[in-house]
Amino acid sequence: MTMEAFSDMKAPAFVLDYQQIAKSLGEIARQTPAQTESDRKTRDFYTQEHPSLLWIDRAGLDSRADSLLARLRRVGEIGMSDSAFFVADIERDMQLFRQLQIGEGKDDINHLVARLEYYLTKACMRYAYGSRYGFINPNRIFNHLDPEDPKEGAPRIVRYRGLFDVDMDFAPDDYYLTVAGKIAYDSIADYLEEIQPRDKFYLQLKQMLTKAMTDEQRQRILCNMERTRWRLHHPIPESGKRVIVNVPAYHLYAYGQDTTLHMRVVCGASKTKTPLLTSEVEWMEVNPQWIIPQSILEKDVVRHAGDSAYFARNKYNIYERATNQQMEIGEVTKAMLLSGKYRVAQQSGDDNSLGRIVFRFKNKFSVFLHYTSTPWVFQRDSRAISHGCVRVQRPFELAHFVLDEPDEWLLDRIRISMGLRAQTDRGRQYLRTHRDEEDHKLIGYVPVKPHVPLYIIYYTLWPDENGALQTWPDVYGYDRVVLQHLQPYLK
Repeated sequence: MTMEAFSDMKAPAFVLDYQQIAKSLGEIARQTPAQTESDRKTRDFYTQEHPSLLWIDRAGLDSRADSLLARLRRVGEIGMSDSAFFVADIERDMQLFRQLQIGEGKDDINHLVARLEYYLTKACMRYAYGSRYGFINPNRIFNHLDPEDPKEGAPRIVRYRGLFDVDMDFAPDDYYLTVAGKIAYDSIADYLEEIQPRDKFYLQLKQMLTKAMTDEQRQRILCNMERTRWRLHHPIPESGKRVIVNVPAYHLYAYGQDTTLHMRVVCGASKTKTPLLTSEVEWMEVNPQWIIPQSILEKDVVRHAGDSAYFARNKYNIYERATNQQMEIGEVTKAMLLSGKYRVAQQSGDDNSLGRIVFRFKNKFSVFLHYTSTPWVFQRDSRAISHGCVRVQRPFELAHFVLDEPDEWLLDRIRISMGLRAQTDRGRQYLRTHRDEEDHKLIGYVPVKPHVPLYIIYYTLWPDENGALQTWPDVYGYDRVVLQHLQPYLK
């Protein structure tokens, strides 16, 4: 018996032609809108010359497609729409193909196979990208959200304020090839299970989603679930010292081995949002000078150039950057201040905008944690009023927290330098012998060793100081932004 004996049984309507399939794949890819990064990669994959077929071979369609479809049928568990993953279309075409219900023209075998191949891959790429890296790219979105005010006389180039700097995984350009390899040569079912988010808070939110009663609750949960999909290089640890500032809660939480500290904070106003970041508290400055950032200088100070009364009232001094020489206020013009060759610094003391202490950490936004000269702002419910820094309500307690087993004299030197009451005999003796001094600056630079991890986050669902999950207002409108970019997966 030879294969030729079966040649008369061949049905032309069921014959697969790679050239026709490839042609149809290219047409589908070019004509189908690409709404996401994974969509664009799928389109590029199938518009190249001689595209590979990932799902279809001479034996037809195997169990890999069934495994993918079984997972896609459950996307409702994470709040996504199965239509965004083409579940009904794939089910229909798989049934047509396996039952050989083949038509003509756009429904012939080659076009049907091309359509199945394309949408299986597109759905798989959407799911894999979203599960592994998150369905949106926060770095791209939030750092192109707030345009800066153009400088006077500068070219009309749109520049944006930086609002997000968190070390995390982003999909590499060739990630689609990794997924394609898993489909073609490995177990795509195992891979999709492997890349599922494991974060405990994510799983808690996923469970909450099943009990959401209103669209508002559901949308809030979806936005916070998306945040937990982002794979941070330095996720918030469950043990050891860490400081967390949750902007929507206007609250700071500090957790240690045997210590929990919490306090109100003031965050950036809507036009000068506090950026989201991860870093480490490395040192503190007691009675710091405030070097006014150039953006604030241009917005609030430049118009007072030459006004000695204004500078004296605010205790501002002007220095030439190159020589560090203090300038006469009346000699410095508006143009000189705008040139960037001069810095304006506010003298230390109770009137200093940073208050009596500042907590320093590396970041690209020139923001930090500090006290304030206007402590009554902590009594407000809405506390989005700063230029971007975070003002802390109980700075000495935070200083004590970040230090590793400080001796009492170090703590008292910080207290005395901050204008607080001494707690040791040595400190009280010092104050008695120096009672004629107006300011007692016993210490300035205080290193923090080991460094304490710091997280400035934005969660509108987050536990309070007692561990109870609370709902917080969307103060910067970031939930709306996240929800908008999730729309391709929700429709």
